[in-house]
Amino acid sequence: MAALPPPDELPDGDLDALIGASGIRRVHLLAWRDLDDPEAGGSEIHAHEVASRWAAAGLEVTFRTSHAAGHRAATRRDGYRVVRRAGRYLVFPRAIAAELLGLHGRRDALVEIWNGVPFFSPLWAAFPRMALLHHHHELLWPMVLSPGLARAGSLLERRIAPPCYRNTPVVTLSESSRASLVRDLRLPARRVHVVEPGIHQRFSPAGHRSSTPLVVAAGRLMPSKRVDALIHAVAGVRETGLPARLEVLGDGEERDVLRELVTRLGAEEWVALRGHVEEADVVDAYRRAWVVASASSSEGWGMTLTEAAACATPAVATRIAGHEDAVDDGITGLLADDDRELSAHLADLLGDADRRAAFSAAARDRSARFDWDRTATEAFRVLASTVPVNR
Repeated sequence: MAALPPPDELPDGDLDALIGASGIRRVHLLAWRDLDDPEAGGSEIHAHEVASRWAAAGLEVTFRTSHAAGHRAATRRDGYRVVRRAGRYLVFPRAIAAELLGLHGRRDALVEIWNGVPFFSPLWAAFPRMALLHHHHELLWPMVLSPGLARAGSLLERRIAPPCYRNTPVVTLSESSRASLVRDLRLPARRVHVVEPGIHQRFSPAGHRSSTPLVVAAGRLMPSKRVDALIHAVAGVRETGLPARLEVLGDGEERDVLRELVTRLGAEEWVALRGHVEEADVVDAYRRAWVVASASSSEGWGMTLTEAAACATPAVATRIAGHEDAVDDGITGLLADDDRELSAHLADLLGDADRRAAFSAAARDRSARFDWDRTATEAFRVLASTVPVNR
């Protein structure tokens, strides 16, 4: 089979046409976690949406990940096979060994989801292959690991791994994340491709806004999300006289720390830590919210912000890579350079009904461009471009 041209030179067409032209029929994905993991987040949602669409288009997809408590070691989800074996750290060597020994079956292509710690697929897997890397994890290492391990993780991500991927296409979610990967990890610009995530159709405007100013935040409760900073920001809003409330959707390791903070601030009446909620409850919260907010320190995109945008809810968020693409600053929301500005932006938007209405309409209009079918197609276009000569 002749080599396909670079992804931006492949002809336009649907996913079925690209699959037919590529000759790829069996794809293996390697990931740290999958959608059923208790700490699953945006990366896992992204992987699921892509894998399920590839499977629906006729690809045989195997998703290899780590063990998820309470779930079977092997199952099927929306047309693709899920294999869960080994813990959070051993999944890396064991998944590599399983691929080398053919324990996952035959494959025509490999996709590695590089989530901080890589699988080093360029060292052992031939083309076709690519990597999905949502963002640079530099700020996350000291938040989740001891100082020594954090330094080791940072060194691995910044200096040891990148040279191995110089000839491997890398897909990321936003132009700002791409710039960070090129600048901070020194990945070749020509190898890093932007494929924006989609938005599920269940996110849409409906119902009524809360009768009082409501800020909603959603996601895993982990240090990098900085929900504590968001609670303090809303406290600052209340000091201006606005009776703002905050609902936090999600669970995680920071749950008890945040509960203690709420108690210490005497904020039980205006902060609701709702824990894990069903998808319908997330949609309902976005629709009731006056503003969706994120104080996160590191994101590849900011999926909760665009999900809320599809519900016509504007955003206030930190100015970081990922957020800079998910939010059109000054049009669909506001980006803050520090925590003081985060609180000020919340107060400004919650207190200005006309501006909030304009941002809401713009957020809804802009959200129409984000489509999971397009995401799956464009990601496969990058993978198809790696089919070797005379394969």
